[in-house]
Amino acid sequence: MVMRYYGNKEGLFAAAVAIDLELPDLSEMPRDEVGRALMAHFLSRWEENEVLTALLRAGTTNQAGAERMQGIFRDQVLPVALRVCPDPEQAPARAALVATQVLGLALTRYVLRFPPAVALHREEVLAWLAPTLQRYLTAPNP
Repeated sequence: MVMRYYGNKEGLFAAAVAIDLELPDLSEMPRDEVGRALMAHFLSRWEENEVLTALLRAGTTNQAGAERMQGIFRDQVLPVALRVCPDPEQAPARAALVATQVLGLALTRYVLRFPPAVALHREEVLAWLAPTLQRYLTAPNP
C-alpha cells in the first residue's frame, strides 16, 4: 500500500509531516463530553485518512515511521491533554494513555482487521472507549 500511494517509505513520511489531526478544541465543551468528542473525532480521522493507517503500519516496523507517529501525538494530542487535565504535570502520561487506546483500536480495527473489532459499530466503540479517554484526560490523579 505504501508503494502504491507514496512511492516509498520516505514519501509516506513526507506526507506524515503534513498530517493535522484537526483535533477539536476540547476546552470549549462541557468537561464530561471530552472523551466522547475526542474518540468520535479519532474514529472519523482513521476512517477518512489512509495516510494515518499507512503510517501506523510503517511505524510498527520502521524507526522513522515510529518517530513520525510519536511526533504527531506529542505535538497534537499532548496540547489537548494540557488544556483539559486537572494536573498539567501529568499531561504527558495522560496523552500517552489516550494514545494507547486510539492506536490500539486503530491497529486492531484498521491494520490487523481483527473481525470482532471491525464488526463493532461506531456507537459501540464510542460506548466502550469514550469513558476510558474521559477518565484518562479528566479524572483526579489515581
